[in-house]
Amino acid sequence: MIIDAHNHPDWYGHSVDKVLENMDRYHIDVAWMLSWECPEDEYDPRYRRVIPDSGPDGPISHRRCVEYARRHPDRFVIGYAPDPRRPDAIDRLEAAIDLYGVRVYGELKLRMMYDNPDAIRMYRFCGERGLPVIVHIDYEFDTGNRYPRPNWWYGGGIEAFERAVAACPATNFFGHAPGFWAHLSGDDQYDKAAYPEGPVLPGGKIVEMMRKYPNLYCEISAGSGHRALSRDPEFTKRFLIEFQDRVIYGRDDFDNIHQELLESLDLPKPVLAKIYSENALRLVPLSSR
Repeated sequence: MIIDAHNHPDWYGHSVDKVLENMDRYHIDVAWMLSWECPEDEYDPRYRRVIPDSGPDGPISHRRCVEYARRHPDRFVIGYAPDPRRPDAIDRLEAAIDLYGVRVYGELKLRMMYDNPDAIRMYRFCGERGLPVIVHIDYEFDTGNRYPRPNWWYGGGIEAFERAVAACPATNFFGHAPGFWAHLSGDDQYDKAAYPEGPVLPGGKIVEMMRKYPNLYCEISAGSGHRALSRDPEFTKRFLIEFQDRVIYGRDDFDNIHQELLESLDLPKPVLAKIYSENALRLVPLSSR
């Protein structure tokens, strides 16, 4: 069984039928459909070419995730991450859990420090209700742009994320995106290049955090996860074997590069089974949907 634990409805022009066709092509049984609730002035307007919504509940609204699961409840799990800065955020999430069966808090992708008090309250609520939390981290870079913003950072860096993970031991967190995966290596490139290259050096913050916090998981989706795990295949194989119980397969796209990478590493079959589905099923059992 294969579970894609990170994707989005109508993302990059993929309707529900096109998503299902894509999933079948790559032997994906179930996909987690995640919202992205973010104020319009906090995300790059170039995303509007590839997103379904542009409004107070966009760029990817919760209602579209619900519609996918309503039409195909055996293929989709609903994720929803209301902006925790909203005073009604926890109420909105609780209603969505009770009414629609939301199982995941994700994707959280906002220009805020991920350990602010409102976010901590939300994470602890998610822990009480058994929802894993998926965050997107991006560092601030000089992109060369000047308008409408010079850059698009999210989360406040690995330190803010670590404080959140430490403050909420009963909540399971998924690390994701360039600002997370750049810390696979112990070099100093995490705030200088979105996708660092070269051999992985000892002392990476991800390894340190994975050993320290049993509630931290790695989610390998997107170009960030794929590029990080492609940097140094020998290191990657050791990393995936050591943390085989807390690595989650996901795509955040509709290609097959992550399966191709995993299959190239000659991992033991039990390790692959955990990454492809067993770890996700342990956190979000399908029978409870």
